Amino acid sequence: MGRLRHKNLVQLLGYCRRKGELLLVYEYMPNGSLDDYLFIKDNLKNLTWSQRLNIIKGVASALLYLHEDWEQVVLHRDIKASNILLDADLNGRLGDFGLARFHDRGVNLEATHVVGTIGYMTPELTAMGVATTKTDVYAFGAFILEVVCGRRPIVPDGPRDQVILVKWVASCGRRDALTTTVDSKLKDFNAEEAKLLLKLGMLCSQSNSENRPNMIQIYQYLEGNVSVPGISFDTTGFGMPNISHETVTQLITASSSANFSYEDVTILFGGR
Repeated sequence: MGRLRHKNLVQLLGYCRRKGELLLVYEYMPNGSLDDYLFIKDNLKNLTWSQRLNIIKGVASALLYLHEDWEQVVLHRDIKASNILLDADLNGRLGDFGLARFHDRGVNLEATHVVGTIGYMTPELTAMGVATTKTDVYAFGAFILEVVCGRRPIVPDGPRDQVILVKWVASCGRRDALTTTVDSKLKDFNAEEAKLLLKLGMLCSQSNSENRPNMIQIYQYLEGNVSVPGISFDTTGFGMPNISHETVTQLITASSSANFSYEDVTILFGGR
């Protein structure tokens, strides 16, 4: 991890031992987590449209490096707003590699422990336990929608119901009302850029992994070098793990961590 070098990754500087504890030392990110800017209600700071677009492009560049440009393939396996830190200039830096997996190129991947966060996990990951670059792409799609819409992938709607962000965006897309999903805190945004990002987020969130783009294609779409292909907004084409409200509640109850919430539950079966 210490050998990874990219301007949009939080750099691991080293580690130290203190009173029996091993501590990882990262470069300091003065603006904290992107999650704080998007979801803390009393946060007076609000990211502009251009800042959000820049953050999405930065994280895409980091994932392109991890998937395609480093000597090994690096699967992050937990891409979400709370794992994106902001530097002094509000550039997005992908951090928290606690669930990351490194493997040589061309090897056949084997099933592993199912890890990740509800709402960002692909159907095939929960069914087969095999993480690939396409599982990262799926999470990146959820992340795009999260940043553009200012909503988490799963939002409680009453005591027993939930709103799934990708399906809500799809339903708005069917009515040709995509831009109505843009975060209401954004009073000024580029409608064409918003449509591009929303379509790209949906393209990455397709149930069939073969239909998802890779990070090379995603970066080309974001840079405007290639047009985003047409997409059907039939909600059956966009999948997420079949995890019930009751299961989520049980996971939260069983966890001893006070930091877990309905919106952000990390599943970790079998240890890191």
